[in-house]
Amino acid sequence: MDKSKIKVCIGLSGGVDSSVAAYLLKQEGYDVFAMFMQNWHDADTTLHGDCEWEEDRFVAEMVARKIGIPFYFVDLSKQYRQRVVDYMFDEYAKGRTPNPDVLCNREIKFDAFWEVARKYGADYVATGHYCQVEEIPGQAGNDGVMAGPDRPSPIYRILEGADPNKDQTYFLCQLTQEQLSRTLFPIGHLTKPEVRRIAKEAELPSAEKKDSQGICFVGKVDLPTFLKQKLASVEGDVVEVYDPYYATDPLYVWQQETLTGLLKPGESLERTVRYAPEEKVLTSDGKPLGISPFREEAIAALSDRDLARLATPLHYDLQFETETYRSGKHHIRKTRYKENPCGRIVGRHEGAQFYTIGQRKGLGIGGHSEPVFVIATDTEENRIYVGEGHHHKGLSRFCLRVAPEEIHWIRPDLALEPGEMRRHRVRIRYRQPLQSATLIMRESGLYILFDAPQRGISPGQFAVWYTGTEMLGSGVI
Repeated sequence: MDKSKIKVCIGLSGGVDSSVAAYLLKQEGYDVFAMFMQNWHDADTTLHGDCEWEEDRFVAEMVARKIGIPFYFVDLSKQYRQRVVDYMFDEYAKGRTPNPDVLCNREIKFDAFWEVARKYGADYVATGHYCQVEEIPGQAGNDGVMAGPDRPSPIYRILEGADPNKDQTYFLCQLTQEQLSRTLFPIGHLTKPEVRRIAKEAELPSAEKKDSQGICFVGKVDLPTFLKQKLASVEGDVVEVYDPYYATDPLYVWQQETLTGLLKPGESLERTVRYAPEEKVLTSDGKPLGISPFREEAIAALSDRDLARLATPLHYDLQFETETYRSGKHHIRKTRYKENPCGRIVGRHEGAQFYTIGQRKGLGIGGHSEPVFVIATDTEENRIYVGEGHHHKGLSRFCLRVAPEEIHWIRPDLALEPGEMRRHRVRIRYRQPLQSATLIMRESGLYILFDAPQRGISPGQFAVWYTGTEMLGSGVI
C-alpha cells in the first residue's frame, strides 16, 4: 500500500498527544494535513477566564510548521453548542448526568470534523486518542452490509490503548463501524512516557505542554457556574438519610431479598461498595470474568417487571413535621423540625440540577466524621439527598437499565437478541476498574447486573461493556 497516496487529516489540538500522532503519520509516509477546531468562544465560563484556545491554536500551528504539514482552521462552535452544550443543559435540567466528552467525539470530532476534512480531500481522520483499531475480515451476512457482490464488508474492532493509565476507549464508546473505518489512532500502541519522549526527541513545540483538563473544548470550568448560564438557581433542602430508612423502604427491601434469592449456594454479597482508604480508590470486584455469584437460570427466570424494579433507583420521600417550643429566659416561641429516625434536613442548596450522584465537593455540610456524598437528586421537589461514609447504603446499586433506543453496539454482529444473556466487563465512568457483570437483553431494554455493588450509578452516564480488551458497545443509563 502506497501511503503517500492516502490523505489523512489529523485533528491537531496543540497538545502533545495529537502532535506526536501527526508526527508519526508523517514519518510513516502518509499525505498529512492538520486541522484545528475552535468549538467554544465564551472565555467567561472557564476558571482561567482567558482565551486558551488561541494559545492552543498558536502551538498547533507551530507543530504543523515543525513537522512540515499544511495547517487549517475550522470553526465548529455552532455545531458544538447545538449538539453538545445544549444537550448538556437539557440533561442537567432533568437531573441527569451527561458525559459531554462522549458526545463531543460522536457528534463533533468524528462527524462534523470529518465532513470538513472530507471537503479537503481526506481519506481518513486521525486523533491523539489512546486506543487501537483493528480490521478483521467480515463474515457473509454478519451485519447485512456488503462491500461488493461477493465480498462482505470488514469489521472494525476498537481495542484498549497500550497504556492502561491512559486508555480512552470509554470516550469513544458511541462510535460506529462507519466512523471507525475512516479513523486512525497513531499513538494507541504507545504509553504516555513514550509519547513525551518522542515529542522531545522530535523537538515538537508541545513536548512539555500539560494535558488539557475539564469539559471537551470548553476547558476547566466551575460546573455550577457554567450551568447557571441557562439553568436558574432555586434554593432547596439538603436531606441527610440515615441507615434506619432502608429497613422501611419497600423497594430497597425487595431488591435485597431478590438479590439474595439469585445467589448460588454458599455465595454471599457485600451490600455496599468496598473502599481501600490507604489507596483512596474504589476496588473492583476482584473476580475473573465468568465467575458470577448469581445463578444463571435464576437471572433468566426474572420477568421484565422484576428486572425493571431491580434497576430502579430509590425515590426518597422523607417528610418532616414541625413543632413549636419556647427558648431562652424570655421563653420566645420558636419552630423546629421533630426528630426523624430516618433522616434530617442538614442544609440548603442552590438547585438540585447542579448536583450529581456520588458528588462530595461543594456540599458545605460539616459536623461529620466521614465524607458526605450525594446519594440522590430530585429536580421536581428540588431536593438533594446525602449520606455519610463510603459504605452508605444509598451510594450502592447492583443493577441498571439501558432503554432500547439508547443501546449502541459498536459490533452489531455481536449484538444480544431479546432473551439472551452474556457475561462482560463493564465500566460506568472513565478510569473505573472494569467490573464483572451479566448483560440481560429483553424487549424492555438492556439490563446490567453487576457481581458487586457499584457506587454512584447516575442517569445520563454511559455504561460501556468489553470482551477482553475490545469495547463492544455502550448505552445511556
